[in-house]
Amino acid sequence: MAKYTIGLDFGTNSVRALIVDVADGEEVATAVWQYAHGQAGVVCDSQQPHLARQHPEDYLDGMVACVRDALREASLRPDFSPHDVIAIGVDTTGSTPMPVDRAGVPLALHEEFSENPDAMAWLWKDHTAHAEAAEITNLASRIRPNYLSKCGGVYSTEWFWSKLLHCLRASPDVFDALHTWVEISDWIPAVLTGTERPDRMKRGICAAGHKGLFHLSWGGYPDEEFLGALDDRLVRVRRTLPSMAHTIAGAAGALTEHWAGKLGIRAGIPVTIGAIDAHLGAVGSGIAPGVLVKIIGTSTCDMMVSPLEREMPDIPGLCGIVPESILPGYYGLEAGQSAVGDIFNWFVQSVNPGGETSGGHERLTEQAAILKPGETGLLGLDWHNGNRTILVDQRLTGLLIGMTLATTPAEIYRALIESTAFGARRIIERLEEYGIKVERVINCGGIAVKNPLVMQIYADVLCRTMEVTQSEQTCALGAAIAAVVSAGKKAGGYDRFDEAVQKMTAVRDEKFAPDEKHNLIYNRLYALYRRLHDIFGTKGEMGNCHDIMKGLLAIRDEVRG
Repeated sequence: MAKYTIGLDFGTNSVRALIVDVADGEEVATAVWQYAHGQAGVVCDSQQPHLARQHPEDYLDGMVACVRDALREASLRPDFSPHDVIAIGVDTTGSTPMPVDRAGVPLALHEEFSENPDAMAWLWKDHTAHAEAAEITNLASRIRPNYLSKCGGVYSTEWFWSKLLHCLRASPDVFDALHTWVEISDWIPAVLTGTERPDRMKRGICAAGHKGLFHLSWGGYPDEEFLGALDDRLVRVRRTLPSMAHTIAGAAGALTEHWAGKLGIRAGIPVTIGAIDAHLGAVGSGIAPGVLVKIIGTSTCDMMVSPLEREMPDIPGLCGIVPESILPGYYGLEAGQSAVGDIFNWFVQSVNPGGETSGGHERLTEQAAILKPGETGLLGLDWHNGNRTILVDQRLTGLLIGMTLATTPAEIYRALIESTAFGARRIIERLEEYGIKVERVINCGGIAVKNPLVMQIYADVLCRTMEVTQSEQTCALGAAIAAVVSAGKKAGGYDRFDEAVQKMTAVRDEKFAPDEKHNLIYNRLYALYRRLHDIFGTKGEMGNCHDIMKGLLAIRDEVRG
């Protein structure tokens, strides 16, 4: 009898359910539910451009709707039965913490807080806490430098403690009413298994380690003395947090009768420990030592693993090096860029060059593909939403130089793509500077699948072959793979991740090989990018910049002949 798992993928704008055949990873059915609150699922504030929140009601409503829709689609197959679903896996955005009461109920589900964004989930891309992030970094550098050594040397505004500290200052009424904070990657599995009370909830090492300063070497989360030095009120939250965190190999618990009835599957099946979408996207892409997985979407996350027995250096600027945060038995390494697809969307939707017909992604891509490397005379910095790696500075902004009165929208569009490729190259350089060799690059996400121009430019800039995953839903697939291992062989799954990954993942036949001539030009442009990167992103005297614009013109004129 065929067996299936469900991967639930809670993204920035929607939740997706994917039903997968455990034998070979065949994607039997999928369904998507767009979040109802806010703008495309994100609650914003025109007076606070860095604010981004989500309403927990959307997670619950969306989960039920898309699972039932996926089951209806799967039931069109004569061999499918909901009874043969053996486990559920969960991935979410992160760090997306949420204030809850003693029963684990989000404050936003209380009537008095239902319209208060500060009582909702603080989405990963909420950057309102930039001052608090700097404060945490400064304090840790003085009294707890070991905290910073595992998260790249700088604590990010996107992460757990920054957001908590900002909330208690900006909304003391919310902070006084809450019992604790939970990542939604922990809360959703807890809801499904009836373990949402904070004293029963299992926290995942993925979010705790990469976003919450959790590490076993210092006893779990940051100590009370450190947090009290930031604000005494954080100590109350610290006392609600556990001393252990769990890998995706385990289960948060068993699906309750209540939620089994709402979803339309049988009760008692395991629900995995939750993890961040990019980390499970790496699993769904077939991550292994030496493999860099690039999850390319609105932002990017770059993931690698390294065996625990290998000595692992601290790498400045990385988003974290956490034991077993991606795969059990391996260090998980995370890097990334705060905006990639968001940059392209900004240009098309906000700048809106040429309207819907000539200014859309498809048309601009066609026109940009005709251009040669260096032909635009343009060079950009990909910091429209700050820099996640390696500068870890969300107050940095985007830049485009080289424009003339003859510059076209297609030239700008190509330069924006190239800028994100240069940012990706800087990340690979940092990994290899510290001995983490990148032997293979696998790309996933909608842009990797749908835009060959982006993949070719990345291949030319990085001078590496770009591979693309077979699945277009790698995060949900990774969650489904975690569910397979959580269920185990006795239930029809697998006992080991390496076996499950081998059986259930694949890459496409088409690969994007670098063009050596293009790479030579991009090497010259990248040298200029590095100078801009250091001039605007680091402190210190970087010298005169007079030659940069002239250098771009020289490359442009040479390419144009």
